[in-house]
Amino acid sequence: MSRDTGAFDDLLQEDRRFPPPADFAATAVVDASIYRRAGDDRERYWAEWAEQLEWFEPWRRVLEWNPPYAKWFLGGKLNVSYNCLDRHLAAGRGERTALLWEGEPGDTKRYSYAELHREVCLFANALRGLGVQKGDRVTIYLPMIPEAAIAMLACTRIGAIHSVVFGGFSPESLADRNNDAESKVLVTADGGWRRGTIVPLKENADEALDASPTVESVVVVARGGDLSEQTGVTMVAGRDHWYHDLVAEADPECPAEEMDAEDTLFILYTSGTTGKPKGVVHTTGGYLTQVYATTQAVFDLHDEDVYWCTADVGWITGHSYIVYGPLANCAQVVMYEGAPDHPDRGRFWDLCERYAVTIFYTAPTAIRAFMRWGDEWPAKYDLSSLRLLGTVGEPINPEAWMWYHHVIGGGRCPIVDTWWQTETGGIMITPLPGVTETKPGTATRPFPGIEATILDDEGDETQAGYLAITEPWPSMLRTVWGDDERFKNTYWSKWENIYFAGDGAKRDGDDYFWILGRVDDVLNVAGHRIGTSEVESALVDHPAVAESAVVGKGHEIKGESIAAFVTLKEGVDGSDALVAELREHVGKKIGAIAKPEMVVLTADLPKTRSGKIMRRLLRDIAEGRAVGDTTTLADPAVVRRLQKQHEAEEG
Repeated sequence: MSRDTGAFDDLLQEDRRFPPPADFAATAVVDASIYRRAGDDRERYWAEWAEQLEWFEPWRRVLEWNPPYAKWFLGGKLNVSYNCLDRHLAAGRGERTALLWEGEPGDTKRYSYAELHREVCLFANALRGLGVQKGDRVTIYLPMIPEAAIAMLACTRIGAIHSVVFGGFSPESLADRNNDAESKVLVTADGGWRRGTIVPLKENADEALDASPTVESVVVVARGGDLSEQTGVTMVAGRDHWYHDLVAEADPECPAEEMDAEDTLFILYTSGTTGKPKGVVHTTGGYLTQVYATTQAVFDLHDEDVYWCTADVGWITGHSYIVYGPLANCAQVVMYEGAPDHPDRGRFWDLCERYAVTIFYTAPTAIRAFMRWGDEWPAKYDLSSLRLLGTVGEPINPEAWMWYHHVIGGGRCPIVDTWWQTETGGIMITPLPGVTETKPGTATRPFPGIEATILDDEGDETQAGYLAITEPWPSMLRTVWGDDERFKNTYWSKWENIYFAGDGAKRDGDDYFWILGRVDDVLNVAGHRIGTSEVESALVDHPAVAESAVVGKGHEIKGESIAAFVTLKEGVDGSDALVAELREHVGKKIGAIAKPEMVVLTADLPKTRSGKIMRRLLRDIAEGRAVGDTTTLADPAVVRRLQKQHEAEEG
C-alpha cells in the first residue's frame, strides 16, 4: 500500500476538458442550483422528486435509517405500472408513442401509451388467472421483444415480484434463479433471434423446469414469423400456455394494486464470489423515485426526444433505463432485439438514422467494438439527430470516449459517463449534461442527493482508494433475497454503516471521480497498487489498439507482474515490434512500473453475454492454470484459442 494514496497508486492523468455546449445548457432540464438544493436538505430534495409521481396515499416520513436497512417514503402507497402508464393517459397523452420496437430480422411494432396500457392490463389479468397473487414471484426469460416490458409492467400492476433472467443464460442458471426465488410462473418464448440464429428459449426453459419444482405454469410467447415455424416447441398440457391465448380471453380492465413504498418490486440476480446466485432486492417507492429523477436529469429528457438504451432487460440497465425510468417520464423509447453487427456492422447507426434517435446510451465494450470495426460504418449514416450520448457498465477509456465524441457525436453531443450498479438501482455518479464540464474517462460528480467518497482500509478519506457511499439513497438494494447475512457481509462489513461498492476509484483536483475497476482486479506490483483500468486506458490510447484487458500474474520478485491481452484494430498486423512499442507506450503514459511484462495479441477477449470481460479466466490463462467455469461466456471457444496461443508463445 503506497503511503500517500492509502490504497491505490494514482497514475493516469487526463487534462482534456469539454464544457456543455451553450445551446444545450440554455434549454437543459436542470441547472447548477440542483446541487445546492440537494445539499441544503437531502431528504426534502428527494421528496420533491417523489412528489412528481402519483401516490395513492402520501408518505408520513421520507427516510428511516437503521443501518444497514433503509426505508424510504414510509407509509406511502403507489403503483409502478400506474406511474408508467395510467397517469400519462389521465394527462391526455395516451396517443404518444411509448415503444418503438424492431426485431433483428427487421419486423417492427409501435405502441402508444394507451396501447401499452391495454396490453399490460390484459397480461396482468392473465397472470391473475394463473393464480398469481401479490407477493408471488414470476420469472421472465424472454428475448428483447415488447412482451418483456409488458410482462414486467403486468407483474408490478398486480403486486407480483418479477425476476428477469437474461435470455442468453443457460438452463442451469435459469433453474438456480427459479429455485432461489421460488417462482410460481415462468414467462418465456418459443425463441429469439441473435446474429441470424435462433436462441431456443423454450427448449432451455423445459430443461430448467426439470429442476424447478415451484414453477406451476409456463407462459410461452410466439416470437412470430419464421422463428415460430422453425422452433416447433413442445407444450406440456396443463402447465404450458400460449401467451396469445391467455390475453385473448383476459379482461382489458385491471385496476392497479396499491403497493406500499417498501413492498418488493423485483429481484435481480447478480454474480457473486460463490456459486449461489445473489438476488438483489429492490422495492417500489424509492426505486421508482430515483430512476425517474435520474432519467430526466441525466439524459436531459425533453418531449421531442427519441431515447435508445441498447441494454437488455435481463440486466439492471434494462430495468431502470429502458422500462421504468423512461416510461415513468413518458419518453419515446426504442427497443431492439438483436446484435449490433447483424446483418452488418452498421445496424445500430441504421436504427439511429431511421428512428431519428436523439439520446443514445450504450456500453464501453460496444464502443470499443465500434472503434475496432472502423469509422466507415457510422460514416454511412446520418447521425445528426443525436444530441446526447451516454455510457454505462464499466469505466470508459479516454480514447474510446474521444472516438465516441468525435465519430458518433460529431463533436457536438455531451457524453454522460454513468457509474452505478445492480445494487444501487439507479445512476449514482454522472455528469449533468447541461451543467458539468466533462473530461474523457471520468464519471465526474455524484448525482445530486448522493453522498459518495473514497476511503482506505481504515475508513479514512484518501485521494485514491475504495469507492464508498456514506448515506442511504432511495433506489438502494434492501437486502439479498432470503439472505440478510450475505447482504450485510457483502456490502456493509468493510466499514461501519458505509456501503462498500467493490470498486476502486480516485479523485482528481476538480473532485471528479475516476473509477479504477473492481478491487478484485487491482494489481499489486512491487508494492504499488494499480487499477487495471488505468493500464487498459494507456494501451487503448495507442492508435493500433481497439481493446485491452489487464490482469495480474505471479512474479517471484515483484509479487505480481502485469499481463495484457490486446485486441488490435482491423487492418493492423501484430508483430514483436508492436508488442515492444505497446509496452513502451504504457511506460510513457503512466510510468515504468505499469509496463506489462506479458502482452498477448488476440482477435477476441472472453466476454459474458452482457459484454463484460472475464478477467478471472484471463488470470487463469496467464498463470497457466486450469480455466474455471466458462458457461456464462458468449463464445467459450475464445478461451480455448487464447490457451493454445499462450502455450505456443510460452513454449
